[in-house]
Amino acid sequence: MNTTNGLSKHRKIAVVGARNVGKSSLTVQYVESHFVESYYPTIENQFTKQVVLGKTNYTLEICDTAGQDEFSLVNTKSLIGLKGVAIVYSCVNRASFEIVELIRDKIIDQLGLEHIPTVVVANKIDLREELGDGGDSVAAVTRLEGAALAKRLNAGFVECSAKLNVGVNDVVLQLLKRIEGHDLTGGNGNGSNGGNGGETGCIVI
Repeated sequence: MNTTNGLSKHRKIAVVGARNVGKSSLTVQYVESHFVESYYPTIENQFTKQVVLGKTNYTLEICDTAGQDEFSLVNTKSLIGLKGVAIVYSCVNRASFEIVELIRDKIIDQLGLEHIPTVVVANKIDLREELGDGGDSVAAVTRLEGAALAKRLNAGFVECSAKLNVGVNDVVLQLLKRIEGHDLTGGNGNGSNGGNGGETGCIVI
């Protein structure tokens, strides 16, 4: 691997969201390249992954957190040194979508910040497609709704399927770019164009 910077920068990110939205499946798919069909409720898991963005090496510490609700807080220990968050919802579970902003607000309050680099992640698009893209289901969340929320939060937006490994790498790419202040193609960083097409410039080791 040819990079001009042999030193690895450490970046800690957290994967947060409501219960049963696929946070662990998404994280395992990204780190270990396989899909976990069922998973026990997560208390907290830590993963590491080496990636290259541009010509810089990064060591990512990925914190897979317990499911959130209106009343819970992210473990304070998980927030120490945190540089960015991926807030995941299930696009076939409207309730998980409706607490995305609340979760974001709680995290920045706990951190004492006004803003933290964020990507809003719509997982389980494979299930929404089975429902006809939400046309027959009140619970389903459309791509446009997700993109509008992300825009309001000044966050990136990616639609993905952890099961099919669609858009998974793009979640981390967008978040790392936001953390590092890189230019983002497409304004809101909407990575919903299918596949992992937004991965240009990011190499997973």
